[in-house]
Amino acid sequence: MFNITPMVRNLLIINVVVYLLQLSGVISVETFALHYFGSDYFRPIQLFSHMFMHGSWGHIFSNMFSLFIFGPMLERFWGPQRFLAFYLITGLGASLLYSGVRGYELNQLEEEAMTYMANPDPGRFYSFMEDNYSGGYERTFAIEYQRNPDNQAYIEESKEAVRYVFSRMYNSPMLGASGAVFGILMAFGLLFPNLELMLLFLPVPIKAKYFVLFYGAYELYTGFNRTPGDNVAHFAHLGGMLFAYILVKMWQRNDYQDNI
Repeated sequence: MFNITPMVRNLLIINVVVYLLQLSGVISVETFALHYFGSDYFRPIQLFSHMFMHGSWGHIFSNMFSLFIFGPMLERFWGPQRFLAFYLITGLGASLLYSGVRGYELNQLEEEAMTYMANPDPGRFYSFMEDNYSGGYERTFAIEYQRNPDNQAYIEESKEAVRYVFSRMYNSPMLGASGAVFGILMAFGLLFPNLELMLLFLPVPIKAKYFVLFYGAYELYTGFNRTPGDNVAHFAHLGGMLFAYILVKMWQRNDYQDNI
């Protein structure tokens, strides 16, 4: 029924096998998921290995479903070697843009943490925790700290909590094929802009170019307006789309010049 192409099939198999190895403990998220460049856990191989790892069955299903739906048409258009190069380059581009944005965010977080250490205050503590670790700490402590702002034990405990959150955020990894998959979506919209898609959540068909435009706008909005607890790497998605746009346009120009 479905005419899946060789490279897409290989990528699907690799991603599923790697995820099963994750679940069995053979492959470690700490070792192969992408950490921030300044983290002690960062390894250069993570720039590529992270894109074959996933955080849940839902995560891998959504990425592999998109690869399965949109990937074969691109592979037939480009051939398997160019398609694989595109997949890896957009995945790498996604990780680089994400890491750059992540560095800026962590710098802001470090300044906020240092400000609190210098001037501990129940109000600042509550704001810091709600902004960066909402739902992950005991609010009863924040209430008691508010009632006893000069209690030295509470002050030291709050500082330890702030240090923990900063360390946790600094060393939290990013994983998933989403950057490469969003690159595939961008390429599909550029190469087949007027092809109509039927989506599960829309009762009417939508042209590929509009689907990509709306999805990119949504990721841009959510990337700049992240809510506490949102652990989706929106800028990795945007990085995949950005590098896909550059790569497709560059290949189109080169192919045109070769045919002159």
